[in-house]
Amino acid sequence: MFYPYKGKYPIVKERAFIAPGVHVIGDVKIGEESSIWFNTVIRGDEAPISIGDRCNVQDNSTLHNYEEYPLILEDEVSIGHNVILHGCVIRTGALVGMGATILDGAEIGESAFIGANTLIPPGKKIPPRTMVMGSPGKVIRELNDDDLAMIRLTIDSYRDKGQEFLKELGKR
Repeated sequence: MFYPYKGKYPIVKERAFIAPGVHVIGDVKIGEESSIWFNTVIRGDEAPISIGDRCNVQDNSTLHNYEEYPLILEDEVSIGHNVILHGCVIRTGALVGMGATILDGAEIGESAFIGANTLIPPGKKIPPRTMVMGSPGKVIRELNDDDLAMIRLTIDSYRDKGQEFLKELGKR
């Protein structure tokens, strides 16, 4: 479902897949070939939320922010099941694992890998091409070519799956 808030209505590109049960509220933009999966809530009622092209936000995730912290997912970002993103920036090609929480003002570098259940505290900057785990999250190591290939496979798989769902359901 799409909901306006204070005169702002979500803008969703034509080839984005929005699964049944998703709630998108207010000042939200969702790019081409992105997929937002079942029971996710994206609430742009305090600041803008921008989701780039070919991103996936998997089931039961929550995206929100405060006025001074817009939420930005650049292109080709993969967000796992049950993730909480609050007023942060996720750079191109990053993957955020299941159950992770990333808080206000945090920035995840390009092609970084945030492990399952990791907590990234407010304002933390994660370098590109690194693996981060723990609570609070700590850089464990740099990513290798196999890691980057796995991230690429996840992004491509969800793009393809979202496009297939879009065809089969024939609607948003």
